[in-house]
Parts: sequence; C-alpha cells; structure tokens
Amino acid sequence: MTQIVLGAAVGEVVLGRKVGNKAMLYGAIAGTIPDLDVFVGNFTDVVTALEIHRGFSHSFVFAILAAPLLGFFISLYEKKATWREWAWLMFFGFVTHSLLDAQTTWGTQLFWPFDLRVASKNIFVIDPLYTLPLSIGVICAMFQKKSSAKRKKYNRLGLIISTSYLLLTIVLKGFTYFKFEKAIENQGITYSEIETKPTALNSILWSANVKTTESFLIGYYSLFDTKPIHFSKYPKNHELLGNLKNNDKIERMAKISKRWYTISEENGELYFNDLRYGTLSLKPNATNFVFSYKIDTENGKVYFTEKPKESRDAKMLLTELWQRIKGN
Repeated sequence: MTQIVLGAAVGEVVLGRKVGNKAMLYGAIAGTIPDLDVFVGNFTDVVTALEIHRGFSHSFVFAILAAPLLGFFISLYEKKATWREWAWLMFFGFVTHSLLDAQTTWGTQLFWPFDLRVASKNIFVIDPLYTLPLSIGVICAMFQKKSSAKRKKYNRLGLIISTSYLLLTIVLKGFTYFKFEKAIENQGITYSEIETKPTALNSILWSANVKTTESFLIGYYSLFDTKPIHFSKYPKNHELLGNLKNNDKIERMAKISKRWYTISEENGELYFNDLRYGTLSLKPNATNFVFSYKIDTENGKVYFTEKPKESRDAKMLLTELWQRIKGN
C-alpha cells in the first residue's frame, strides 16, 4: 500500500500537470513492479526466494534498464507524453520504491550485482504516520483539474510531510541508539555489535539486538520510558546444527540473516530463527519469532520450511505494542 501511494505521488510530480490522473496510475504501477520478485520466489526453494527478494528488481541497474523499455511501451498508446517522459516517471517510481525499502530492516540490493544489502532500519515496513499524509495528498490532488495549482499543492504537501517524518525517524534512531548503548554500558554487558530498529507501525517504541559471544540480547525502549531498559537473553545454540553447520544452505541462510540467528529445538525438530525481526510478543524471553524456519534433511539435502504464524499472536502483539509504547 505504501509503495503504491508513494509511486502515485511521485508520478504526479513528474507528469501530473501534463497527463492528469494517469500519472498517478502509472506511478502506482511503477511503485508496485519491484515487489513482483515475491512471485518469482514461488517457483524456487525458500533460501533462494529470500536471496531474490529485494534483489535485482530493487536495484539502480533495474531502474536504468526497465524504465526506458516500459516508457516506450506506454508511449505507444498514451500519446499525451513522450516515451522519455514516461521513462522518467517509471524510473523515479522504481528508485523511490527502492530507496524507501532500503530504510527498513530487510535491506535492499540497490547496487546489484554487488552483494551488498542497504538497510538503515529507521522505519518499519508499514508506518501509518508515513503513509497517511501521502494518501491524503494524493486523494485530494486526484479530484482537482490537472492544471489546478491546488492539485500540485496537495500532492507536494503530502510528500513534504511524509519525507519530513522519514527524516525524523533517522533522528529518533540516533537518539534511541544512544539510550541502548548507555543501558548496555550501565549493565556491564560486553558486546560486539548492536542493531536498532522501530517496532511495528510506529517510531516511538524501538528495539535493539545485541550480539555477545554466546548469545543475543533483545531490549525495548519507548520515548516515554522512565525505568531502565531490560534485555532478554537468547542463546545462539549454533552447536545444535552439528554437521549441518557447514552445509551450503545453512551458510546461505546465516548470510541472509547477517548472522543474527539462533537455533532452537522443538519435539526433536531444529528451527532456524532470524532474530533481526524479533518476536511476535514483547514479553521477556518470548520465543514466537517473527521468522522461524524448520530445518529438514532428505537424502543429504537441507530444506527450510517457514513456521506458520498464529493470528492470535498478531492480535496480542498489537495490544502489547500499545501498552509498551506508553512507557515502562
């Protein structure tokens, strides 16, 4: 939804005055196309699908190659703008999509084919405070004539407010990072790495993953907190993999997770837990991880199957988020 609205707003900036609402329509399409890589993942195994996601289709190379081609095809039946103008609309739709994704937790291969995922982790993948101003601006502009000054004003105002909020999240990330760092120091914790990110749907409550020698720590901090930060401990348990530790697919999954993963055992089954996204509960030492994969072996080959999420966990998380945002 967010990428569709952003694409529409960008399309309006590029060609709204010339082609009216069709600029929003094609901008929304451009904002959707990069995420079609999820469908490609349906035809391959879990590990390869995760590697593909936000890869080539989110890169500058893709934008440079695909935008002129799509612009040309659009210009064959949309004659009010040239193929170059349509190409620019598609290009900016692709690029803004990828730049926004690069600010979330998963990361984006902006510089494909180089194996480098950019992930600044300053905004959650869905944040109403970012999407709402964009949506209001686009909807208000949509009902104005294409030559109307109000149309341009509404759309740009939505973009200005949402972009300002995006910049604010970067400031909040720096502020909360300092709070986590100070808490770790005060608690005498020896660590090698720390990563922070906002929790779901907001930028008030932040979480931190802390890497130590034998385990990971997860803590939360709200801008309204008055008490010290508590960290839950998650042993790495990588030794549970045994001989599988050097398996190619295990190594690829470790690389995907940036080595922020634990191994757990349930009923004799091994699970790979990607800690970058934490758990579906804010309770201390919760174990219902957002992304957990069962590890199966057959004929010497390793297979991953994502553990299904329970809808009740998601509902409970929303309740816990609301309570925790208000402070500890």
